[in-house]
Parts: sequence; C-alpha cells; structure tokens
Amino acid sequence: MDAERAEALAERYGDTLLRLGYTWFSSLADAQDVCQTVLLKLLESPRTFPDRDQERAWVLRVGINVCKNLRRSAWRRRTVALDEGLAVQAPQPEEDGILPLVQQLPLKYRRVIYLRYYEEYGVGEIARLLGISPALASTHLARARARLKQMLEGSDYERRIPE
Repeated sequence: MDAERAEALAERYGDTLLRLGYTWFSSLADAQDVCQTVLLKLLESPRTFPDRDQERAWVLRVGINVCKNLRRSAWRRRTVALDEGLAVQAPQPEEDGILPLVQQLPLKYRRVIYLRYYEEYGVGEIARLLGISPALASTHLARARARLKQMLEGSDYERRIPE
C-alpha cells in the first residue's frame, strides 16, 4: 500500500466517513472503525473511477454497508453502553453462599463452574469458549463439583449445588 495514497484518501474521505459512522452509532470509536474499514477496503483493492463523484458515491455506499454489518454483528447485539452497565449493581455474595468456596478452587475448575452456573452455558459451549474438548470440560466440571462437595462436607450439598 502506498503511504501517500493512504494519506490522500484519509484526508479526502476521513471526515465524511467519520460523520457517516457517527450518524449511525453516536459513538466516535465506532465511527473510527467504520472509517478505517472503508479506507482499508479502498487501499487493498484499488479501483479506478471516471471522476471523483463516482468515487465518493462508492466510498459512501461501502461505508453504509460497513455500518449495516457492524450493527448486525453478534458482538454489537450483545453489548450495552457503558452508562447502562454502570447502573447495574454487582450481585452481593450470600453470607452462607458457595462463592467463597468456588474462589478457592484452582482456576481451571473456577472457570467451568462460573460458565456453567453463573452464565448458564452448556458443556459444549464451555468447551468452545475455553478451547478445550467437551470431555475435558465435563471432567473439570465433575472434579470441581467433587471438590466443592468435600469442602461443604454434609452442609446441605444437594440443596446448594445444582447438578
């Protein structure tokens, strides 16, 4: 990629793409992502246009498509604004809860317990998230439950830890 060409394109279309992205998302970071993605597309697969108006139309069309793709992305659908996250209160551990015991487990067991019981993922999903086999995820879950059972030793284990 030619640095001079990249600079010229950024100077020519940067503001336009930032305004387009900001109009869609009301977020400077998202607008910058849109701008960067479009400019990279233009640099990676150079096109020739009969005039600047057609080039500008192509840049805007690609920018709109990038905005649509970003809005449809799974990551975007699963996030909330930081302001909304600040309003949510963190759960307080129960006095006789099992969380302090879970925190004492080795990390590999804490992770599977957290994903299974706090985030409610299945064994297959846990395996994919952690990059391990489903059999290993299941083994870690079983061992974590066994350790918790030992730690609780007859203190209402069946009622406090769901299977």
